[in-house]
Amino acid sequence: MNRSHFIRMSLLAGTSLLAAGAAVAHVTLAEGSATAGSDYAAAFRVGHACKDAKSTTGLTVRVPAGFAVQKAEPRDGWTLNATGSEISWKANSPQAALPASEKAQFIVRGKLDAKPGPLWFKVLQTCDVGSADWAQIPASDTAKPEFPAARLMVLAPGSAAPVEVSDAWVRRAVPGQSGTGAFMKLKAPEAMRLVGASTPVAGVAEVHEMKMEGDTMKMRPLSQGLELPAGQTVELTPGGYHLMLTDLKQPVNVGTTVPVTLRFVDAKGVASEQTLQVPVAIGAPGGGAASGGEHQHQHKH
Repeated sequence: MNRSHFIRMSLLAGTSLLAAGAAVAHVTLAEGSATAGSDYAAAFRVGHACKDAKSTTGLTVRVPAGFAVQKAEPRDGWTLNATGSEISWKANSPQAALPASEKAQFIVRGKLDAKPGPLWFKVLQTCDVGSADWAQIPASDTAKPEFPAARLMVLAPGSAAPVEVSDAWVRRAVPGQSGTGAFMKLKAPEAMRLVGASTPVAGVAEVHEMKMEGDTMKMRPLSQGLELPAGQTVELTPGGYHLMLTDLKQPVNVGTTVPVTLRFVDAKGVASEQTLQVPVAIGAPGGGAASGGEHQHQHKH
């Protein structure tokens, strides 16, 4: 299996749209990908307490098959227990609990087996008030679980870590409309460029930039692509960088998804692709300024 095909299939298995539609606040892994057969430090990031709670008082990780635990890192003021396939930390006092306003990592070191693909860690978070069981595994790449499990993408040896894609959406196109836009957040594990895109619903898909020139908002294609600095989130939004889809071949209706293939080139000139199934919407997930009404473009080429 070549590198581009593996990344494409990996994302279709659950990477892209989990990011696009899952709950914003949840327990995640600091490093969301690793190579099959390698040692891996699973650092579970907790950045909030449970609903209506003031602090996190405990965390229990249910270790999946495919990850052999070697050591769990203790935490000052907390009791660490490892029983079978479960590892738990419990605050010894209210003072040792993790305040809702603070972030922390709970680390389990181990070794991955040789099988590539998504690996799901179910995590139970307990708080001074209630609990949150982050254990839901999406049934499909369009599912949006309220309490998603923490996902690790296990890569075949020699494969590059995929670009993290979140909050992806395509703006609906009304009958007779010849073009629309695709928007998302991109976070590359290493410096690279987004150099192009394609989709079967449009004859042309290009990376564009919109910006004010005098009193007019104008749009131009980025002939050299869009720079994605390592570890930094780059947003594609209405009124800024985005994917412009023109010469539409079919309706783009709310409630459907659009396959979009992104093309990247890294600093060494190595090309890769990722294919997403992107939901169609009137505005951005969660609303906000970026989700305003239909926007008009003036092209400047």
